[in-house]
Amino acid sequence: MTVVSLHADLVRIPSLSFQEAAAADHVEAVLRGVGGLDVLRHDHNVVASLGDGDDVLLLCSHLDVVPPSQGHPHPPFSPTTVDGAVYGRGAVDAKASGAAMLTALATLAESGWRPPATGRLVVALTECEETGAENNGMEKLRERVFGTALPEVSAAIVGEPTELRPCLAQKGLLILTATAEGETAHAARAHLGTNALTVAARDLLAIDALAFERSDPLLGWPTATATMIEGGTAKNVVPDRCRITLDVRSTPAYTHAELTALVRDALESRVEVYSDRLVPCATAADCRIVQATTGALSALGWDAAPFGSPTASDWIHLADVPAVKIGPGRSELSHTPDEHVEIAQLEAAVEVYAEIARRYFR
Repeated sequence: MTVVSLHADLVRIPSLSFQEAAAADHVEAVLRGVGGLDVLRHDHNVVASLGDGDDVLLLCSHLDVVPPSQGHPHPPFSPTTVDGAVYGRGAVDAKASGAAMLTALATLAESGWRPPATGRLVVALTECEETGAENNGMEKLRERVFGTALPEVSAAIVGEPTELRPCLAQKGLLILTATAEGETAHAARAHLGTNALTVAARDLLAIDALAFERSDPLLGWPTATATMIEGGTAKNVVPDRCRITLDVRSTPAYTHAELTALVRDALESRVEVYSDRLVPCATAADCRIVQATTGALSALGWDAAPFGSPTASDWIHLADVPAVKIGPGRSELSHTPDEHVEIAQLEAAVEVYAEIARRYFR
């Protein structure tokens, strides 16, 4: 098994969210063919471990992909190599990371390497990461597998495209609704009512003017953006209600409760939390997993300078443990028709993941 062939096999399987069974079957079969691994399956989530200790280093990525879009230069589920890169849906997000993690684990196991008696290296490829919440595989594993069939996770590597740079922080997502209230009236006698659209208009300007006092060293400032607005019932009626949806990208500098309070203080509208589960994540630079990651990258000649990412991932389900997000390929290509990964980075990722594991347990 090579990482290139495994990656091609995975891209060839159209594993849309909720349709990961065939991809999970393939991964399970590959892992069960590797000696020394303990393999378990939970729904369409496949987990393999090497070692017997309670100090668990988890390497995780996801099997599901978003649907193909218009304009793919090649058939989206036929991996196509052009100028040293593999094109296809999921080629970079995130089957490159998944294939490299699987290959790294198999390579370590077949070479005879084992963690120390206290350690355990685990690789998990999961379902429904792209759905945002529903049926998330990593959430299931944290609730039903880790802490029961396997020990709790001690540290994690989250496989997402970062061009093999170490991401030590990622923004969260807080969704708020702001409901402006007025008093209805006939539009011919508008002075008898209070136009909720006018209240909402003032609040839209207040959102744009919102000032934050605390910045994160890797992620910068939080942002608050109005993304949807709904109001009015008829063209001749002064509306008494208008609802604005707010997309707040959070950083570890603020809790979601603090951000909600800040927005409430700035607006006339009634502000309510629609979703606050996608919390921001960060790992301190002196953590053991960070030191193992940056040490491995430096030793292998890769850029070890940490950065922060604006995009969410399954890291949110590992926010309570030290973690680093790192994987081959460019994040900007995710979900695009031009999605591809360079074969050189795909192959390099195998050694990067393996070296991180060696250094973590050293």
